[in-house]
Amino acid sequence: MRAFSPHHVLPLLLCMATGSAAALSLADLSNKDATSGLKTALEKGAVAAVAKLGAENGFLHNDKVKIQLPKAIEKARPLLAMAGKAQQLDELVVSMNHAAEAAVPMAKPLLINAVKSLTVADAKNILSGGDGSVTNFFREKTSASLTVQFLPMVKKVTDRSRLSAKYNSAMGKVSAFTAVDPSQATVESYVTQRAVDGLFTMIAEEESAIRRDPIGTGSKILGKVFGAL
Repeated sequence: MRAFSPHHVLPLLLCMATGSAAALSLADLSNKDATSGLKTALEKGAVAAVAKLGAENGFLHNDKVKIQLPKAIEKARPLLAMAGKAQQLDELVVSMNHAAEAAVPMAKPLLINAVKSLTVADAKNILSGGDGSVTNFFREKTSASLTVQFLPMVKKVTDRSRLSAKYNSAMGKVSAFTAVDPSQATVESYVTQRAVDGLFTMIAEEESAIRRDPIGTGSKILGKVFGAL
């Protein structure tokens, strides 16, 4: 059986992923075009997601990523409100979202480095995976690193704003009568995870927008590759 060289892999995958109806136009794409188009799409979506979340109130005013109180605290809200803690809980939500907002810009170099590391195997998964495959690529390549990078920044913000004390106080009251998820035990771990999740949510939105209207992005290479798809 004849082996395919790496030069032929991406054009072949493009044809397989989209069916015979589009085979002619996809076959015209070179390995260089496909790789360049993918890298452009990945970087464009990642940078846009970081910019939106890192802006003022980027988390707080976006219901899709807004960080709410942990479920344990939310369930106990009526009791805490009766104890005069309603305003404190509202302030807690605002502070958590600002902490995530402060951390997200640190993601940009990690995401760009992930784009630069794109391999033929990664391209295969993205081209054959359909909507969500770009987001999955970033999640696989950067999730652990993002958590490590975000945590100290989140802790710095939460400590400075006395958010840790407020959160611990609320959690202390809640844990007296219900079990608390270990991932929510500290405000920095909780906010860090929600910040990472929010970032991937926004990257997914950017990916969907590019796939829906690649030509509308204004990038010729995106239009060429994803328009063919």
